[in-house]
Amino acid sequence: MTLTAGEAVVRVENLHKSFGDLEVLKGIDMEVDRGEVVVIFGRSGSGKSTLLRCINFLEEPTMGTIEVSGQRIEGGHRIRSKRDQIRQLRMHCGMVFQQFNLFPHMTALGNVMEGPVTVKGLQEDRARRLAVEVLDRVGLADKAEEYPIRLSGGQQQRVAIARALAMEPDVMLFDEPTSALDPELIGEVLGVMKALAMEMHMTMMVVTHEMGFAREVASRMAFFHEGRILEEGTPSQIFDSTQFSETRRFLDAVL
Repeated sequence: MTLTAGEAVVRVENLHKSFGDLEVLKGIDMEVDRGEVVVIFGRSGSGKSTLLRCINFLEEPTMGTIEVSGQRIEGGHRIRSKRDQIRQLRMHCGMVFQQFNLFPHMTALGNVMEGPVTVKGLQEDRARRLAVEVLDRVGLADKAEEYPIRLSGGQQQRVAIARALAMEPDVMLFDEPTSALDPELIGEVLGVMKALAMEMHMTMMVVTHEMGFAREVASRMAFFHEGRILEEGTPSQIFDSTQFSETRRFLDAVL
């Protein structure tokens, strides 16, 4: 599906997610337009990562609707009957996790090629060319034949970003992509993410506590509090004129 600027890539409507008696998401409504970078922030346990995992159905929504690039799926108890729809929706989402989740027995190149070959059915020579291109984009063309154990944490996360990019997604979902990194390695990952946003105009949803990145790159920020979006606005609105004391206390703690 081809989307134009200003058209929603992601729509989330009345999303609820419970784990047993614990309701983690309490009616989330959100749209993300093509080219937007939406930074999602808040305290641990506020539902941020659960939102991303529901968008690509790593978690099954208890109730509500998820739409990505025109693939619209209702949550609820019959979700297991929609496997083909979920597979199609996931084709439009790239996911980057806190932990890198690379295949240790594959080189960086092999990790990046795996999705296009096994999921999209690309011929190996075409997948190889694509993998080399995206590894170069994240600054790791010279590490293509290295195994993950030989790479730093920052390099492994950049391979993980390349792996997601190789699927040519319409939206990239980043779940605290720098939280497992040593401080000196965080900048190299954030630099790649900035380039994706500013040079490729990639649509991105980013769960992070990196407020410098948010101020510089985000189109919009959403503060999660107890399973709801308490406040939403541009970086200048959030940082300079926040409306809620809960948001202000969080920002004061992390800035």
